[in-house]
Amino acid sequence: MPVALLALALSAFGIGTTEFIINGLLPDLAADLGVGIPAAGLLVSGYAAGVVIGAPLLTMAGARLPRKSMLLALMTLFLAGNLLSALAPSYGVLMAGRIVAAFSHGAFFGVGAVVAADLVQPAKRASALSVMFSGLSLANVLGVPVGTAIGQALGWRAAFWAVVAVAVVGLAGVAALVPSRPRPQEQSLVRELSVFRQGGVWLALAMTVFGFAPVFTVITFIAPMMTDMGGFSPGAVPMVMGLLGIGLVAGNLLGGRMADRAVLPAVGVSVGALTALSAIVAVTAGSKPAFIVAIVLFGVAAFATIPPLQTWVLDSASQAPALASAANIGAFNLANALGSLLAGLTIEAGHGYAAPAWIGMALGLVGLAVTGLVSLRVRRQAVQADADQKMAAEDASGEVLEIS
Repeated sequence: MPVALLALALSAFGIGTTEFIINGLLPDLAADLGVGIPAAGLLVSGYAAGVVIGAPLLTMAGARLPRKSMLLALMTLFLAGNLLSALAPSYGVLMAGRIVAAFSHGAFFGVGAVVAADLVQPAKRASALSVMFSGLSLANVLGVPVGTAIGQALGWRAAFWAVVAVAVVGLAGVAALVPSRPRPQEQSLVRELSVFRQGGVWLALAMTVFGFAPVFTVITFIAPMMTDMGGFSPGAVPMVMGLLGIGLVAGNLLGGRMADRAVLPAVGVSVGALTALSAIVAVTAGSKPAFIVAIVLFGVAAFATIPPLQTWVLDSASQAPALASAANIGAFNLANALGSLLAGLTIEAGHGYAAPAWIGMALGLVGLAVTGLVSLRVRRQAVQADADQKMAAEDASGEVLEIS
């Protein structure tokens, strides 16, 4: 694999770390800034909203830039957002810093996915995407725990300073290792946006939303599920989460290899496994050994969905891949928000901590249904293409006979 992928993975590691690191620092942060825990929690929602809104806007704004220049600009924006967060004198400034960093998030992964795919042969595109996205999975295994520990020991600002350091290294890596390529062919904004007039693109985005939504439906409240239902001690939670993280890393790489062979079947297999394992997590919540096995396998299935889903969007929107890819990052974040929201509502309704996993299964079934619709659409298009080709061949034969 090209060394440039490592620079993209390192940048993805920093971005993934800053997205999730704040979860473990909310009590300290709220106390220091004089706000309540619910208000501090809005820093998570604000970031997610920034990703969804910023991804298409910044991608369109930089559509005429060479992609390396766009990546450098986005990493600079990400660095500025985290620097603002580290120096924030108030809650409002911290929220602004989070949103600035979030704006770069979706666009970087969207443009970075296109760059990663272009660095390798077409048959290896999904594996290249999995290498880049491995930075995101490693952020959950290493970045978030280490960053949280730094924040708890030295203050929440120190965690953001650590992310700033990673961002500087990532920016330098992109500058030094990502090759310069000619800027994309110029096209109008209307033509860029016309990609969203295609039903196949919307089906691909829907496949991402519902296919990935079970992930956060299950893991948002995994800690109380373990302690209240499984009898785990609080100290065991980080260890199990570490095992889950290892599953995420393995699944990301596995998903890339599967998608290199056949993209759409890889989506069906990974989403199907994620759906089944959501139910298995619910069933095994009261058994420690079985739950640990189930949650590790759940992690494998969770991130095995990412490379094929992202690759399929690139295939579905070849005339505007960066914009559609960035929109798909927004779809992943919408899946996160949907999953955690439904999980919270289910628990508030008094159905217990295992109930969200059943909701995750239901969302996965919707994702499988959308995948089935996509497969049916592809088959119909293939049949129509064959029919058109035969008709064209017959017309050509007829013309030859007439000339004869």
